[in-house]
Amino acid sequence: MGKIRNIVFDLGGVLMDLDRERAVRRFVEIGVFDAEEWIGLYGQKGIFLEIENGQIDLDTYCKKLCEHTGKPLTYEQIQYAWMGFITDVPQYKLDYLLELRKHYKVYLLSNTNPIIQSWARSETFTPAGRPISAYFDKMYTSYEVGAIKPDRAIYDYMISDSQLNPSETLFVDDGKKNIEIGQELGFYTYQPKNGEDWRSAIEELLNTH
Repeated sequence: MGKIRNIVFDLGGVLMDLDRERAVRRFVEIGVFDAEEWIGLYGQKGIFLEIENGQIDLDTYCKKLCEHTGKPLTYEQIQYAWMGFITDVPQYKLDYLLELRKHYKVYLLSNTNPIIQSWARSETFTPAGRPISAYFDKMYTSYEVGAIKPDRAIYDYMISDSQLNPSETLFVDDGKKNIEIGQELGFYTYQPKNGEDWRSAIEELLNTH
C-alpha cells in the first residue's frame, strides 16, 4: 500500500456523538410509536431507509410519516425527533480536520438524510459558526448519491468522483460492516468507538504510513 494522501471520515459516531435511544424516544413522543423497529444505530428501515438512500424526497417522507402516525406533524417536530440522535459535535474534532487538510485531502462519506444535513450545512452546526462543508474538500452523502454504506456503490461513486486511490486513503468509520467493505476495497481503516477522541490513533496511523 502507498503513502496516505486522503482521509475519509464518517459523520455519526465519529465526528458527532450519537444517542439512538434518545432519537427513538423523541419519535415515540411525536407519535411514531413503532420507532424502535424503524431506527437502527447503523441502518434504518422502511421510509427511514428510503429518505436516507434517496428513494424518496423530504416532502414525501414527511407526508408518509404523517400518514403513518395518523396525524399532522410539522417539519419542526420531525427535525426535533431526528436531532435526538445527536448529543454533541465536538469542535476539537472539526478543528483537527482543518489541520489535516493542510497536508491531506479530507472527505466525508455518510449515511444521512436531508433533515440532519439542513442543520449540518447551516452556521448553527458548530459553536464556531461554520457549516459542515467548511471542514471537507468534498462530501458524499447517501441520500444524494442514492446508496448507503455498506453498499459498495457509494464507495465506488466516491472513488470515481474524487479519483481516489484506496491504497493511499485512510477510511474512518464506526460501523464494522462499513469498515469491512473499506478493507476489501484496499483502504487503510480505523474503527473508533462512539464518542472516542481518535486523534492520537489517527496520528499514529498517518505517521507510520
